Amino acid sequence: IPEISDTLYEAADSGDRLKFGAALIDYLKSNPKAGKKMPYILSKTLGKKMGSGQLASLWGLLQNLPPQTQERAARVGFTPGPGLGEEIFQALLQHPEGIWVGEVDVEKWDHFRALATENGRINLDVPEMTDWIQEIDPAVESEKLKKDRETYPFIMSSGRHMDYNANTQMRDPAWNKGKRACTAIMHPEDAEAFGFNDGQMVMVTTEAGEETVELEVTKSTRQGYIMIPHGFGLVFQGKTYGANANRLAKNTHCDRIAGTPLHRYIPCKVEAV
Repeated sequence: IPEISDTLYEAADSGDRLKFGAALIDYLKSNPKAGKKMPYILSKTLGKKMGSGQLASLWGLLQNLPPQTQERAARVGFTPGPGLGEEIFQALLQHPEGIWVGEVDVEKWDHFRALATENGRINLDVPEMTDWIQEIDPAVESEKLKKDRETYPFIMSSGRHMDYNANTQMRDPAWNKGKRACTAIMHPEDAEAFGFNDGQMVMVTTEAGEETVELEVTKSTRQGYIMIPHGFGLVFQGKTYGANANRLAKNTHCDRIAGTPLHRYIPCKVEAV
């Protein structure tokens, strides 16, 4: 954890983000390794003043926009220059419903300009993944499926794209009124084997936790695989609507490089409520 200077705290407390930006540049010149901890630093300084670490992180991202993004922002009316990030940030605060932050020149845009590799090419050989790729073998995968099968007989997908969800952008449940929006879908043969009926409430349990949700019996999924849509389990006017599938994803059951939970491969069990 980097040591944050008093100067940076004082600049944040002033409420002048331009002053804070200048102080931040001086701080990074003296502490170049602190750049990797920028979200933490912004949260502890500017975030406290703004009352939101997320807003502070967004402000930080906008201060270091790549040239292509700056060009696109200028096309929709933002002023090029060192104040561009602050101008976009202020516009976002004034229009939380969303704004146009840029426009691509489709006649001139070359996608390969965005490549950050030294040779300007897409490098498919990733040394860190060499051994991992060798593990992709039907026999190995079959053995993995057998692991903990007695405890967790199903594999769950924490996420399902459908007409009734939009990540967490739609909190008011009225837009799904009268619809069967949040269910755990299960193949008919699995439902018959485990004694479940369409429409009953069940508890889905994983290593991470448990969620109660309505069961939907359908051939839209394969045997042994259940799916719960993402974007539910939100609280509206004090009441929770639907099941929060993200609570069922264990943080240690993840991509070994990126650390992203394996949302589409979660061992689970299903029990009647």
